[in-house]
Amino acid sequence: MLKKLFEMQRVELNYFFDALDEVKARTFFEACAACSGLLVFTGVGKSGLVAEKIAATLSSTGTRALYIPTINFIHGDLGILSSQDVLILLSKSGETEELLSLVPFAKRKGAKLLSLTCRDKSRLAASCDVNVTLPMRRELCPFDLVPTTSTAMQLLFGDVLAVALMQAKGFTLDAYAENHPAGSIGKKLLLTVEDIMRTDLPLCYKDDMLMDVLVELSDKRCGCLLVVDEVSKLLGIFTDGDLRRAIQRERESILQLRMEDLMCMEPITVSPDMSAWDAMKRMQKDPKRWILTAPVVRDERVVGIIRMHDLVQAGLV
Repeated sequence: MLKKLFEMQRVELNYFFDALDEVKARTFFEACAACSGLLVFTGVGKSGLVAEKIAATLSSTGTRALYIPTINFIHGDLGILSSQDVLILLSKSGETEELLSLVPFAKRKGAKLLSLTCRDKSRLAASCDVNVTLPMRRELCPFDLVPTTSTAMQLLFGDVLAVALMQAKGFTLDAYAENHPAGSIGKKLLLTVEDIMRTDLPLCYKDDMLMDVLVELSDKRCGCLLVVDEVSKLLGIFTDGDLRRAIQRERESILQLRMEDLMCMEPITVSPDMSAWDAMKRMQKDPKRWILTAPVVRDERVVGIIRMHDLVQAGLV
């Protein structure tokens, strides 16, 4: 049953793509792109829910947009409209009485009126400056009543409009991150290594004996020791894994070895201004052997250390 319904919806959406008036759609887009004020969306019922989603997508992608329930307009919210704004009305039939009653008052405010309907010959289409008819033969609902295909088409049009406006405005990835600071997207784009790196560093020198630095390895709980010179230049790294392998190889004599003999001299490093997301990707570059700890280096000097655990806790995974 599901397979059949998916196929039916696909057929109806293909009809939408094939029959959509691209000239009218372009005129609709150009009116939105030219708007110097707000794009204000409204609708009733399921169309209102779609209108709210479209407005939210636009506002998060660089276009000043908001959704106002139709009933709120005629109870005070008309005050938000001005001649610089565009009012966008969504209605499947184009005969929704609440929207039709709003039209003359919105016109008095000087706002430009756009509509999305599924009927070309409707009162709402006739009363707006621009109307795009979303071509629809029938709803997926077996009774051809419940808004299913019509709302899918409204949402498709709104999402394409949002992306087109993003491109027209030159909306950047950095700007997108600034609009999403609390979510995982924002964290991936905004968090830097410096924001989450540790600065209480597990340091030792190349001439140190392993037996003399085991306390440092244990106390700092970073899973490694960073081998540096007198000016904090990174020379190498010695990890918990290196310790286990060295014990298997050297047995009792390991405690008498110098760090210079035990360290890895070419560790993977990151810089403090690198995005935390890029740092994590560098540490995961080899899928067979993830790097769990990376020195943070600026001008060859160690300034911090970052652990995979810190990246996970920061919400990047």
